[in-house]
Amino acid sequence: MEQIRSITRLKPLAVTPGDPAGIGPDIAVMLQASEIIGRIVIIADRNVLLERARVLGLEFNWRDYSEESDANSGIEVLHVQCSHPVFPGKPDPRNSRYILSTLEIAAQGCLDGNFDALVTGPVNKEMIRISGIDFSGHTEFLAEHTQSPLPVMLLTDENLRVALVTTHLPLAQVSAAISQEKIMQVARILNNDLKVRFRIPSPRIGVCGLNPHAGEGGTLGTEDVTEILPAVQTLQNEGVDIEGPFPADTIFTQNQLANFDVVLAMYHDQGLPVIKHSAFGHAVNVTLGLPIIRTSVDHGTAFDIAGTGQADRGSLISAVKLARNLCMRANSG
Repeated sequence: MEQIRSITRLKPLAVTPGDPAGIGPDIAVMLQASEIIGRIVIIADRNVLLERARVLGLEFNWRDYSEESDANSGIEVLHVQCSHPVFPGKPDPRNSRYILSTLEIAAQGCLDGNFDALVTGPVNKEMIRISGIDFSGHTEFLAEHTQSPLPVMLLTDENLRVALVTTHLPLAQVSAAISQEKIMQVARILNNDLKVRFRIPSPRIGVCGLNPHAGEGGTLGTEDVTEILPAVQTLQNEGVDIEGPFPADTIFTQNQLANFDVVLAMYHDQGLPVIKHSAFGHAVNVTLGLPIIRTSVDHGTAFDIAGTGQADRGSLISAVKLARNLCMRANSG
């Protein structure tokens, strides 16, 4: 990706490393050596960052975050005290409240206009739930904090965009969650945000069927005929450039992808394996439908390699650069 130019009117980006026992702190301190220009505010326990840099043998130069700072670039830290000791590769559910506190501070800072965007590192949903907190993912958490009724998950790289109708939902519950209204709501948000944030004048949306072969006219499941097709037809009548449903095993072929700016998949593991196969480590998760810009890495906490120096910072750098690009487009009017 091209290097992002410094623009003085842009505010800092907030970065939350995620679970302190995972690779989030590793890749956060690795931002120091990247070619990203602009202010980056890492919202985390400074001692966790410094210790991880020491373990990795990396330099980590930073300054305390200040709203009054007139700096145009560099790494800043907004310190949040971690409640229990952190050991790389050994997650502790007792630090769940700390993880969510960093998210709340970052999201509120975006809402208050102190940060231009939020870039999130990986968390482990199981560890947070073990602590007794009902948590299904960043997307849902940020939607609740920003009072956004319907967040839309989009993964993107330079060649492919995939959005989801349903996100972190057990497969057994997906069929019941696929409705004309839900599909239309998601597609409208997708269409609007691709226009407004990505500056695509008339987004071309290709829609996956739910069932094998898009149901084969109802012989392999009725949802494609009773829910998806009517939703697509209604959206077409509204002027949305949308087509489908297409069988999921053919819409992701190169010939078909050339016809669309984004593919709308029905569920998490229908769409995301395709983009992760083609661009893992460099893809970016973007949450649409929020009043703030939020991007994220495309990988998990990788506890097994935390603190070993094996973590790849590529997805975090891509997430930061995309967040900055989206901010620049927003500020350009």
